[in-house]
Amino acid sequence: MKTPPLVTPGPALTVAEVRRYSRHLIIPDVAMAGQQRMMNAKVLCVGAGGLGSPALMYLAAAGIGTLGIVEYDTVDESNLQRQIIHGQSDIGKSKAQSAKEKIAEINPYVNVITHETRLDNSNVMEIFSQYDIIVDGTDNFATRYLVNDACVLLKKPYVWGSIYRFDGQASVFWTEYGPCYRCLYPEPPPPGMVPSCAEGGVLGVLCATIGSIQTTEAIKVLTGVGEPLIGSLMVYDALDMSFRKIKVRKDPNCPLCSDNPTQTALLPDYEAFCGVLSDAAQEASAGSTITVQELKSKIDAKENYYLIDVREPSEYEIVKIPTAHLIPKQGFIDGSVLATLPQDRPIILHCKSGVRSAECLAILKDAGFSDASHVFGGVVAWAKQIDTSLPVY
Repeated sequence: MKTPPLVTPGPALTVAEVRRYSRHLIIPDVAMAGQQRMMNAKVLCVGAGGLGSPALMYLAAAGIGTLGIVEYDTVDESNLQRQIIHGQSDIGKSKAQSAKEKIAEINPYVNVITHETRLDNSNVMEIFSQYDIIVDGTDNFATRYLVNDACVLLKKPYVWGSIYRFDGQASVFWTEYGPCYRCLYPEPPPPGMVPSCAEGGVLGVLCATIGSIQTTEAIKVLTGVGEPLIGSLMVYDALDMSFRKIKVRKDPNCPLCSDNPTQTALLPDYEAFCGVLSDAAQEASAGSTITVQELKSKIDAKENYYLIDVREPSEYEIVKIPTAHLIPKQGFIDGSVLATLPQDRPIILHCKSGVRSAECLAILKDAGFSDASHVFGGVVAWAKQIDTSLPVY
């Protein structure tokens, strides 16, 4: 769907700016007016990670006048495989500050505003109100629903992207002209059903593909050039090198953007709405959770237990806890491993951080393994607190 330009043109370009943006200026559809719109635009990027990195770099190179960055995290070595706005010397540094420094190198004419805070109900409306369009580079459902709801309530266009392993998706949600994120995904998936990139991995270069699509869509919305992905979901498969465009229609019963919405304000708790753990996992974990220190004591005492690692084989190759047997989570979900588990000793489960093991624990408890337990913090806690020579991935 073609939309009118979101932003009015700004002041005339200087001679230096004409030189910098000359390849835009000679495109008839962009020309001087389009570049002036970009230079007059205020774009907020939520996150300076995998998707935020290419988006911020190309938005800066394009000449966006004001770039906002919402980011509270610091640069970790594991980020560098895909978060190309950061480098080796930035490890331990604020991601927002690291990104700001790189943007200054790319284009000193861009005004960068950093919001070094966790986005939540208390600040999202105030932060978003300062910008024309929101580009979402987050990787969790709670923040995505928060961003969507704030954009709908503020009538802001929302450029969304998602990545996982070899697959990516992108769309533009703008309820003035089409559906919102809730129309596509009315409810979040059950807790533990969809792994995060930290659990399942992502091909680093996939971030560049989807982040560049998000940047393209933001520029199209700002300048009124072309037809943005409003009402369409772009699906990318890197293994097949294929793109598919799927029609997304506005849900007439959407609780947020329909003609008669039942939700007219932000939800009180988006973490609760998405659920970090299912109710069953939380119930199973109560009184059946041990620390890595307690596990270490059991290992040292040579207690009679059966330790199961429910991660994937590729994760097991990276780092493992001594005595652990690899049985991936899927075997618990489909029930195929239950008959093979020992009945004569307690079962202890662990995963990377404790989420998947808690979900598997609920399945075991339901199957009658009443003395089963799981390890809080998983292999990450083990590598940080017990054996610091092990890598944290």
